[in-house]
Amino acid sequence: MRNHQKMSVLFWHRKSKADAKGNAPVICRISIEGEVSEELAIGMKVHLNDWDGENKKAKGGSHGKKVNLKISEITVDLFREFVVLQAGYEHITPLMIKNVYNGLPPNLIKGALKPVFKVVPSLLQVSDLHVANFKKMVEKKLRSPETLRQWKATRKKIEEFLNIKFKLKDIDLASIEYSFAVQFYNYLTVDREKVLGEAAAKKQVKNLKEILTVAETNNWIIKNPIIKFKCGGDEKDVPPLEYFEVEQIWSKEIRIQRLVEVRDAFIFQCFTGFAFQDVYALTTENIVKVGITGECWLVKDRGKTGVSEMVPILPIINELIKKYKDHPCRKENGLLIPVNTNAKYNGFLKELAVICGINRELNTHLARHTFADIMLNIMEFSLEEVSKMLGHNTTRTTQRYAKVKKNKISKTLARVKGIVFTDDGQLRKVAN
Repeated sequence: MRNHQKMSVLFWHRKSKADAKGNAPVICRISIEGEVSEELAIGMKVHLNDWDGENKKAKGGSHGKKVNLKISEITVDLFREFVVLQAGYEHITPLMIKNVYNGLPPNLIKGALKPVFKVVPSLLQVSDLHVANFKKMVEKKLRSPETLRQWKATRKKIEEFLNIKFKLKDIDLASIEYSFAVQFYNYLTVDREKVLGEAAAKKQVKNLKEILTVAETNNWIIKNPIIKFKCGGDEKDVPPLEYFEVEQIWSKEIRIQRLVEVRDAFIFQCFTGFAFQDVYALTTENIVKVGITGECWLVKDRGKTGVSEMVPILPIINELIKKYKDHPCRKENGLLIPVNTNAKYNGFLKELAVICGINRELNTHLARHTFADIMLNIMEFSLEEVSKMLGHNTTRTTQRYAKVKKNKISKTLARVKGIVFTDDGQLRKVAN
């Protein structure tokens, strides 16, 4: 039996709750014919003069655009939740949709309808449910927006795979076998028009595996059919750039402004260790004075983990910050340096590598590895200090980034061997 209910959403301005400055909250009303409507605040306010009552949206500049973007996102999310609920419930109320949107079980509130007729959702419906739940965690700052984009990308790739490989719009969970993971991996690495590398493809299969684990947890399938597919353990070491290569990039005379800015952003990463999504959003507010001397540091919670990154502002970084003090990125948005979107940035880095004579691919993650190498092997910070600067939870993660080089061991040996050996190589006598 199929659910044929229809839902509508309406955004309005609660003028009665305006504050002293004339800013009032924007409210979303969820309606289903024959049911009691529910309301939820979108978490943003608009001035009384900046609300377009006829078109139900905000007017004005950047703030108005942010409000309207939020309205669009909530609309999409609510309709997605509605579609997912339709797969499992014969009858839906606005309260159920509101509950699910807020991360609660649909029938949590006493008196709410119980599931009368339950249908096992399809693979893409489970994917949508997982994305929707992950988005709520992002809104509560428990997860990274960048990771959310990766989950959405996985969902698109699964849909693309079903369409091209099987001519299907979706697939029942019960139809998925172990071979599905193998075929998905082969499609991504061999058959796809724009193939992925092995590590990237296995990451997609790993995400698929997690989606199917959600299905297993909800008792929609007895057992995850692809649980034995190996997705990890094959991370390749990423050798950092040699220090002379970093200097080569920094000192290269470049006349194309977009490549100058890309070079500066890459060097900024090499001497701060910030990941792309973090350096992209750095503002003047991230500059913090530390200690009695008021030394300037960059401090930011990592978008990926929420762990705080604390990096001293080295002279080269200070130079770059000063360089862009009059750039539109600073004057209009308060950003420290101009950074392109991830796709453009990595694309321009390929051009930069050719211009600078670097015989390997430059990318944003390589800069982070290079920072770890410079801090550990050249500037001789400890592994624990480098781990803190990178915003890692444990030094075990840092060890994948930073390998101790022989020249560092040699320097340490030269500095400390006199503690144990005399100048002629004899063991020193230790006092009792």
